Amino acid sequence: MVEAVLIDLFSLPANLQDSIQGLLSNTLETIEKCSSIHTPFVYVMCCQRQGSERKGEQEFLYPALRGFQNLKRRLEVVHALTTAAALYTIKQRLDEKDLSIIKVILPTSRKVLMKAYIDRLFTAVYQFEFEDLQMVSDSENLQVSEPRCEGQTLTSQDMAFIQSEIQMHLESLPSLQGELTILRSSLIPDDTFLHGFTTRTGGISYIPTLSSCNLFSSSKRRDPQVVVKENLRRLANAAGFNPEAFHRVKIDHANAVCIMGKTEPDSYDGIVTDQKGVTLAAPGADCIPVLFADPVRKACGAAHSGWKGTLLGVSMATVNAMVSAYGCNVKDILVVLGPSVGPCCYKLPYESAKEFHRIDPKCVRLFDSATPYIDIRRATRILLERGGVLPENIQDDSITDQNQNITFCTACHPDKFYSHFRDGTNFGTQIGFISIKD
Repeated sequence: MVEAVLIDLFSLPANLQDSIQGLLSNTLETIEKCSSIHTPFVYVMCCQRQGSERKGEQEFLYPALRGFQNLKRRLEVVHALTTAAALYTIKQRLDEKDLSIIKVILPTSRKVLMKAYIDRLFTAVYQFEFEDLQMVSDSENLQVSEPRCEGQTLTSQDMAFIQSEIQMHLESLPSLQGELTILRSSLIPDDTFLHGFTTRTGGISYIPTLSSCNLFSSSKRRDPQVVVKENLRRLANAAGFNPEAFHRVKIDHANAVCIMGKTEPDSYDGIVTDQKGVTLAAPGADCIPVLFADPVRKACGAAHSGWKGTLLGVSMATVNAMVSAYGCNVKDILVVLGPSVGPCCYKLPYESAKEFHRIDPKCVRLFDSATPYIDIRRATRILLERGGVLPENIQDDSITDQNQNITFCTACHPDKFYSHFRDGTNFGTQIGFISIKD
């Protein structure tokens, strides 16, 4: 069942006011007749002309909006200077109400163009169906400003224009939830490495569980890739790295490691390099983003360590990759564990907890329960120390000076961090990142 209707009047010229009124009135009448049981939210998308007042532009639509009592409280006219701005505003309205099934009523000549915008601003969470805007008899001469044939493929110039328009709009948006904040470790020397762990503030993601500096997009969440890219651009500006030389692990919850410059695996949870100016990153939203630095050989790495990856030894696999690829000495490698779910909050089924108990009984609390509490950080430290990493070269929440602690529990700090455990399936993601300075 359609939850919202978007009527695209964006490209219809304002000088044909009577025609647009009739067009809108007929369309709304059809919606109201077809929605006697369930009344959808309706958004009318219009172009706001440069230098014009929004109020004055809306007034000519009012006659067409009167009389639709069922739609009255669910109807909104959205004016904007660009299609990207109007559509993104409507997306915000949809997300506020958790709406996902949308009918788009638009001129035939706008359909290919609108689909291109939607592909970039929405994810697979949303379902769209398209319907032609029916022209009324007194608007036979109505022309749209961007004529396109049905089924026509957009040119590369068209696609570049759409991308640029979206990017310009997103760049113009204010940061949300405060300033962008980066946590840094005192263990990693800042004269050689640029590194940090992000928090959730300072981006443009507005959905509560994703706001505001979400740095991961997937088909199952509402934040599209273009928003994540803008958040990353802002992070790169604040941190001082090049977003075009940014490499994030391709999560598999296992222990494969990618060595930059060699054949890239299809998926991997660790990545290492000795190339300057290349930023490596590992995401985390309860799982541990782990950073590795060797100031002697000038090599670095990042790993994503969830409970499965921890048991499979992904952190030590990343250390071993640095040793084999760059001749690093294990005793020179520094390891920092970022914000992640703590033993105060994290539970696993008993069968999985047994694997952590085998590593060290202290990794498990309430072991005899059906879902014991698990300390994946302690397990990571133990496996690293067994592999030869010096205890003093590992920074986690056991650090003596808690003022230097950056391994916070993500589930316990909703104001600072995202948490899958706490927020559910539409969760945001922070990252740990590291690069070798030029």
